[in-house]
Amino acid sequence: MREYSWAQVCARRLERQWLAAPSPDASPADIVRAMCGAHAQVMPAAELSVGMRGDGISRIDVRKALWEDATLVRTFGPRGTVHLLPAADLSLWTGALAAIPSHTSLGQFLTPGQTDQIVDAIADALRQDELTVDELNDAIVARTGAWAAVPVMPAFQTMWPRWRAAMGTAGFRGALCFGAGRGRAATYRGPRQLLPGFRPAEAAPALGWLVRTYLRAYGPATPAHFARWLAVPNVWAARLFDHHRGDLAEVTVAGVPAWVLRHDAGDISAEPAGVRLLPYFDSYVVAGQPREHLFPGVASTRALSRGQAGNYPVILVDGVVRGLWHHRRAGKKLEITAELFQPAGTTQLEQLARQAERIGQFLQAEARLVLGEVGIGGHA
Repeated sequence: MREYSWAQVCARRLERQWLAAPSPDASPADIVRAMCGAHAQVMPAAELSVGMRGDGISRIDVRKALWEDATLVRTFGPRGTVHLLPAADLSLWTGALAAIPSHTSLGQFLTPGQTDQIVDAIADALRQDELTVDELNDAIVARTGAWAAVPVMPAFQTMWPRWRAAMGTAGFRGALCFGAGRGRAATYRGPRQLLPGFRPAEAAPALGWLVRTYLRAYGPATPAHFARWLAVPNVWAARLFDHHRGDLAEVTVAGVPAWVLRHDAGDISAEPAGVRLLPYFDSYVVAGQPREHLFPGVASTRALSRGQAGNYPVILVDGVVRGLWHHRRAGKKLEITAELFQPAGTTQLEQLARQAERIGQFLQAEARLVLGEVGIGGHA
């Protein structure tokens, strides 16, 4: 059985996600595919996640891919959270996500039959039109009845209509994705508006594809790691890995069993190296496991929020979290404060400065790096 060190695992993950060296040729969609989706609840952070992996990619490039070229889609992804996904893979994503065990308590608000009615109504309403949430509310009520709009779902010190409990499910089933917005109002559209002939893939092949995609980006990994990434039961994930055992090879990482794709069970000769600044909710830290290796020492208390990754912008040193950073903008000036949890040498400080400069380029601002304590709270 092949044995890997944690350093070798980091080296492979950094290389696979173009964090070892930004790609000069990859498109935003290529980068998001390599990340296995980019967390996009906070859009500026998602844009920066993509930009830091591409050589010369700007915010304009990411937005163009999303809203003009339609090579990216913003929709509900792993854990029911908003993600950027490659449009070319949306059929497989929806086929897989619609087949995973539900991690939401829809039963509090909707029966399975009511959920089906609402998803069908959303798909029909968004077949040709891009609608605000209020317009979508009216369209759903017109197609289902007033019961769908009864305000029963607690949200942000108010109550949302019943149908909104099914929005994530509608995204999973390929009935809904986010639109470009109308002023300050969010909008929604149907994937078929962007992708003629779109339909979710069959569940079984789509789930196999998702296992392979995850392991290519984040392997070696265990079914429990995969389950945590998707927010599904460990037992279900273990059965899925077992079903696709023919595609996988068992290895060990520092003596602990894990899985890789069969054709990935060879040597890893590279060493992890370099300093990287990652924004809120970057997929490298959210999907990467095990947390005790990825967030060693001080990082386990300073860069995690009750064990949850992604709530802080982090500094990677040789593939593991070794610090925090924060930026503050004033006009064309961008002050980036970086706090390293351990002493850094000249080379690492130079790399840190280049990363700050790259962020400034991406945000079209003049960056100034300051070394000091980062006292920001975690993002909600």
